[in-house]
Amino acid sequence: MTPAHFEKTPAHVGKPSLRRQLLAARALLSTEDVAAAATVLAGHAVALPELARAHTVAAYVSVGREPGTRPLLDALRARGVRVLLPVLLPDNDLDWGAYRGADSLVPAGRGLLEPDGARLGVHAVLEADAVLLPGLAVDGQGMRLGRGGGSYDRVLARLAGAAPG
Repeated sequence: MTPAHFEKTPAHVGKPSLRRQLLAARALLSTEDVAAAATVLAGHAVALPELARAHTVAAYVSVGREPGTRPLLDALRARGVRVLLPVLLPDNDLDWGAYRGADSLVPAGRGLLEPDGARLGVHAVLEADAVLLPGLAVDGQGMRLGRGGGSYDRVLARLAGAAPG
C-alpha cells in the first residue's frame, strides 16, 4: 500500500482493518525487495542530521517483512553510536538493552529478536538522542499506526514527559 493510498483511506475504516490491509501488502514483498529496501533505508537514515550527531539511538530489530533495520543498526554501531534495542516485557511495556552486534541478538516471544545482556530499564530510552520507532503507517499529520499492543505508545508517552535536552 502506498502512502497516497493510506491518506485516501476512508475515516470509517477501523484500525484493525487498516492493519490487516497493510500487513497483507507487506506480505507481497519478496525477500529481495525487503533486503534492498533495508540497504536504502540505512543509507538515507545515517545521513539524517538527527542520527549524524547522535551518541545514543534507540531503535528496533525488524522482523519478517518490516522495513529492514539491521544494516542501519550495524552502520550506527560502526560509527561508535550506542544503540539501544527494546525488550518486550510481559505487560507489553519495553525494557531496553544495548546492541553489541548481530551475534548478540536472541530469539524472544512473538517472533522478535532482542539483545542479550543486561537490561537497562524502561526509562533507558530517555538517554537516546534519537528514537526510531516501528510502525505500519504514518499519516500526513505524523500520527503513527502500530500493531496495536501499545508498547510504543508507552515509549512515546515517556518521551513526551521528558524535558527537552
